[in-house]
Amino acid sequence: MGPLELVRLPELMARGQGRPQITIALIDGPVARDLPDLAAASIREIPGKLKGTCSRADTVACTHGTFVAGIIAARRGSPAPAICPGCTLLLRPIFAETVNGNGDMPSASPQDLAEAIIDSVEAGAKIINLSAALVQTSPRGEADLQRALDYAAGRGAITVAAAGNQGSVGSSAITRHPWVIPVAACNLQGRPLAESNLGSSIGRRGLSAPGEGVTSLGSDGKAQTFGGTSAAAPFVTGAIGLLWSEFPSARAADVKLAVTQFARVARNTVVPPLLDGWGAYQRMAAAYGARKAS
Repeated sequence: MGPLELVRLPELMARGQGRPQITIALIDGPVARDLPDLAAASIREIPGKLKGTCSRADTVACTHGTFVAGIIAARRGSPAPAICPGCTLLLRPIFAETVNGNGDMPSASPQDLAEAIIDSVEAGAKIINLSAALVQTSPRGEADLQRALDYAAGRGAITVAAAGNQGSVGSSAITRHPWVIPVAACNLQGRPLAESNLGSSIGRRGLSAPGEGVTSLGSDGKAQTFGGTSAAAPFVTGAIGLLWSEFPSARAADVKLAVTQFARVARNTVVPPLLDGWGAYQRMAAAYGARKAS
């Protein structure tokens, strides 16, 4: 069983590739936009301090941003999962191209994340993907981040956030926010990875998604495989993009509820239930079937 099959996404993907009106903000590193497997993607840059297109393919920032972008928006039939290539990707980089290498989850300050979230919402993002660890936390920084997440919630944007790869039990200013969907990483048997963060807020409001042996686009044009919660989060983001594309008149709260509450297990542990893309579609169809756009 592959990553897509584990979370029942092939059935949902068979219904379409997503709509360009469904905008997904990628708050990450820049993306190697010249790759053939991203040539047909609808990608826009949100003006900011950093460029959305890679200038150096060998950096952590470029490698990470391109990998995550491929999971969401690569061409169907590429090595990447390519969950929602018809959705519009908004690039708002927060990782500078300064360090060579690959694999590790990049980090950002709460203030940088807060600014990027606000910029993304103001650019029209309906979904925000955060695959970043927090550094330099402070009461002021966490308050800024809280306000930014509140702003996103008030504007009807759904925020999906990687739970982190420190192997700890607890929460952060991101994962404990009531409107955020925190994502833990699991293996292809659905069991949580040892390095994935877990916690009560993650278990209550979050989801698990594939984070082991995930293959996506490499910034050098070759397929790359790695994992962790950075890889898991865009599976949830892409699923939401496809789901909202099928029901474009749906409220953000209903889409979020369908994705997070379809699980058949009780939420009384620190381990969140597995994403079920097709189950979420069936729930939305029951509620919005008469109003579903053709």
